[in-house]
Amino acid sequence: MHRMKSTARFALPLACCIFILASPLSAQEKPAPVPAPPAATATAPAANPADVKSADAILAAIYDVISGPAGQPRDWNRFRSLFAPGARLIPVVEKKNEPLKIRALSPDEYAGLADPYFMKNGFFERESARHEEKYANILEAFSTYESRRAAADPKPFARGINSFQLFFDGSRWWIVTIYWQEETPENPLPEKYLPSGK
Repeated sequence: MHRMKSTARFALPLACCIFILASPLSAQEKPAPVPAPPAATATAPAANPADVKSADAILAAIYDVISGPAGQPRDWNRFRSLFAPGARLIPVVEKKNEPLKIRALSPDEYAGLADPYFMKNGFFERESARHEEKYANILEAFSTYESRRAAADPKPFARGINSFQLFFDGSRWWIVTIYWQEETPENPLPEKYLPSGK
């Protein structure tokens, strides 16, 4: 996912909402709502068991579900199915000449902001390195991400850290929080968070 700038740069956890969130949306700029889960239930859609069987699986699923070429609809029900009730996606937002801020989004809010961008732009995000800490049923992962406009692009247009907080309920894994910040010249990624040799 990806920090906010006043120019149109995007990356995920989760990260493509950066430019959109850098300035308030006017009534004319508000994106069309992404279809919401059925009103009869307040819970997330049922997850594919393969997506939530392990920490590795749920992290692979979140990167996969937001990635794709321009115009390819994302499976927002699959996206929602990965998140615990009350989960949040929290980008660090930067606007020129203003202090850094954070903005907390629900999965539905993220989907509503990201969907119009994905309809117009290719976006592929993958994990390049990870550092984990686990205790009992909770796990925190510092996941280094690389964002590309096409899967075959040799170099990413953005990199950063997605900080994931995960929960295992005894039968499946859930994403509780994705908190992320994009790399900048002033804050390069430390070597320990890069793949070996990079």
